[in-house]
Amino acid sequence: MAKTKVAVTLDENILAEVNVLVKKQMFPNRSRVIELAVREKLDRIGKNRLAAQCALLDTNFESALAEEGMSKEIEQWPIY
Repeated sequence: MAKTKVAVTLDENILAEVNVLVKKQMFPNRSRVIELAVREKLDRIGKNRLAAQCALLDTNFESALAEEGMSKEIEQWPIY
């Protein structure tokens, strides 16, 4: 995947923590630390949005929809 260079402004304390992680060789460089942190945050936001949308669903309606027509199909299933 192509990468693009960007400039960011960070609080000095945050940058110091990033530098410690790089110095401890937990990450190869600052860019990697920041890239992974942004990716993690974006993933978390996406999951929260999905959870919020799921909370809007009517569980009774969804259950009824999922089981619609199942009674006929169950009769055709083999008995084990």
